[in-house]
Amino acid sequence: MIEFKCHKGIGSKVEGEALVADDNFSARYDLDRIKGVFSRPQHKLAGESYRDKILVLNTAKGGVATAWMLHEMKSRNIVPKAILFNAANTILAQGAALAELTMCDRFEDGDVTSLLKTGDQVVVDPDAGLVTVLNRD
Repeated sequence: MIEFKCHKGIGSKVEGEALVADDNFSARYDLDRIKGVFSRPQHKLAGESYRDKILVLNTAKGGVATAWMLHEMKSRNIVPKAILFNAANTILAQGAALAELTMCDRFEDGDVTSLLKTGDQVVVDPDAGLVTVLNRD
């Protein structure tokens, strides 16, 4: 079991499988919000399903539309369980809060896209500012 400390986040404690890329994130331009997959061909996760995953990405991009899109995705139950960033912007934090989506950023141990690997089973505890990897020594 490995633990990584991060800035205290928002949302509830969740557990799920990590989906990781050293790429940025826009709910508006990167996702097919009907099929639940990354749809922009240039994105490193193109074709991957984000539904019920712990998304691990570099940073958020885009404006208020991204926040609205998270809320829309939540209303249709096609959302990740959590989003982890190296750095999040205030608009995405507002969107995650509106969508009741767990989100954390600013990891003390370095680049979160290098700390976590796709397929890791992780627990995200935003109140404690802690992400625990359950399936690695």
